[in-house]
Amino acid sequence: MKASAFVYPWDVNGDPDAARRIAALGVEQVTLASAYHSTRALTPRHPRHRIVTAEHAAVLYPTDPADERWAGRELRPYAAGAWAPGDAYGEAADALADAGLDVHTWVVLAHNSRLGADRPDTSVVNAYGDRYPWAPCIAQPATRAYLVDLAAEAAVRPGARGTELESLGWYGLAHLHAHDKTGAIGLGDAGQYLMALCFCQSCRAGYGGQGLDPDELAAAVRAALEPLWRGEPDHGGWAGVEKSLGDEKAALTRAWREETARTLQEAAVEAVRAAAPAGFQVLLHADPVSYHVGANPGVDPARILSVADGVVVPCTGGAGLLTPFAEVGRKEGVLAANLVVVSGMGGSPATLAADAERAAGLGATELRLYHAGLASDGDLDSVRDALARR
Repeated sequence: MKASAFVYPWDVNGDPDAARRIAALGVEQVTLASAYHSTRALTPRHPRHRIVTAEHAAVLYPTDPADERWAGRELRPYAAGAWAPGDAYGEAADALADAGLDVHTWVVLAHNSRLGADRPDTSVVNAYGDRYPWAPCIAQPATRAYLVDLAAEAAVRPGARGTELESLGWYGLAHLHAHDKTGAIGLGDAGQYLMALCFCQSCRAGYGGQGLDPDELAAAVRAALEPLWRGEPDHGGWAGVEKSLGDEKAALTRAWREETARTLQEAAVEAVRAAAPAGFQVLLHADPVSYHVGANPGVDPARILSVADGVVVPCTGGAGLLTPFAEVGRKEGVLAANLVVVSGMGGSPATLAADAERAAGLGATELRLYHAGLASDGDLDSVRDALARR
């Protein structure tokens, strides 16, 4: 199976050995961030630094204020600061290509705390009226237009042969926020769904279009969450949402959200393809449980594989999420198993060969390795050994 490693530009730029080191792992491709959220990242081998702090979500290439794509629009990409100066993406991409690697872009979309801070009205609003500044509401027309155009611009960078679109769907409560203190209550799948339901004006209108009264729905969501705040167990899965809200309300909220995500995904993929050269590959980071939210938003496997060229599926907790895609997947489509190979982040590079074999048995056609820049030397040694055994 072809393998690709995730990489940040700051892993490569300023380190003359980085591109060669990554190529020596045995990967054929890199998935290089071109638009990314705020983060604090370790760079354990870089000759100039050990920690990079990306202060806000940004594009990692130069923005052009005169670009007609963004003329007269309030929502537009943020330029990076000192953590990714100039054309950081382009510089890294050239070095990686020179080392013999195919370069695909890695584009993070509906995950942007800077946007939420500057424009609170763009954020998801839960049933209590709390805003999630990291989570742009994908139902809002201006936000949707921004995300579609950002997808096309950030995906189709010079020399890139394809892209992976992350967070192209609903985001929810779960978020790796600095000094996060939200884990005291075990929400489970049902609780996470209820806390992800948005009640901004666009979503309220959307629920109304489904025949729901948004005020009554918000009250029902708050009532459904009350047992969790008392410490009672989550009922689990979609059955728990139906038990909490009632079958009809649950189904109508899901219909609104899935249609909203589906049309955004279709529009973004279409925009990328319109901007890209022939043969450009478009993959989505995705979860086969359609009501799930986050960096790997839930999709309908059959539908998404008719829209994109394939999916990248999280497999750190096991490769089971591959099966729904494999059961409906087109033979020519990409089904990439995303495996964490950083021990300190819960990955298991020592078992990569076995994990890859298991994923292949469940239908995976490619591997994605998270993350070549964050991993220790020992982790990279394990990756190199595993890939040599393919």
